[in-house]
Amino acid sequence: MSTADATSAAESAAASRRPRQRYGTIVVVGGGCYGGYYVRQLGRAERAGAMEWTELLVVDRDAACAVARAGDDDRPPRMRLVISTWEAFFASYLAEAAGSESREDAIVPSPLMPHLMADWLVDRARARWADRDIRIEPLDGSLPVPWQRAGEDGTHYVSFAEWMCPINCIEPARCPKTRDTRTWSLPTALRRHTVDAQARSAPEGIPLLFHCTHRAFGVGMIDVRDVLAADAAIAAAGTSGQGRFLIGTVSHCHGALRRVTIGVP
Repeated sequence: MSTADATSAAESAAASRRPRQRYGTIVVVGGGCYGGYYVRQLGRAERAGAMEWTELLVVDRDAACAVARAGDDDRPPRMRLVISTWEAFFASYLAEAAGSESREDAIVPSPLMPHLMADWLVDRARARWADRDIRIEPLDGSLPVPWQRAGEDGTHYVSFAEWMCPINCIEPARCPKTRDTRTWSLPTALRRHTVDAQARSAPEGIPLLFHCTHRAFGVGMIDVRDVLAADAAIAAAGTSGQGRFLIGTVSHCHGALRRVTIGVP
């Protein structure tokens, strides 16, 4: 038996002992090599009884992407390919979700995608307050992580790992690289950092973090309700005056951050 087969067999056995996860819409960002892998794994999770959904959307601007070319065996039930840029899709999808009742929707991010959730939140703020100065501010590099880099668009990339991690790592309690207990978690570290920065009168901003966690068969997701809650928090803070926010899509080990400031009109 191959390693992949052994892993799938172990996942299937574990899935039979856990309650089935139920989702409304699951959105997979990208239909290329990464998206194709996630789609196959979601199909395995569904067949093992670990997960079910109302609709599975794969978003890619290429109508001939890997998912589009996949055979029937690699196409899970209730899957639909949406031909669109990611930015245009989320502008429509999240705006519609914000105007409806809370749903158990989730997003499967791509390792190579831009900071899409921050982009959407900034665009929403600028549409809400056209007369205000809404800025993306650089972070100063004092974050409590061993590896960090600033991107050209104002996104700050951070990681607790100083090594290359496999794409299918589920960030278990015991790190596969160090072979020791994983003692770190970005959401915890960033929230503690923002509290400490506030105490030093050097505020980083209110942390709005979307935690990508492993759900089943090597697939990580963030919950749409967390993105909508962040939008509501920005709207509430902006209504009462100005605000500063640290927006992050993070896992235990890696993350993309952006600090956004909303000025007084």
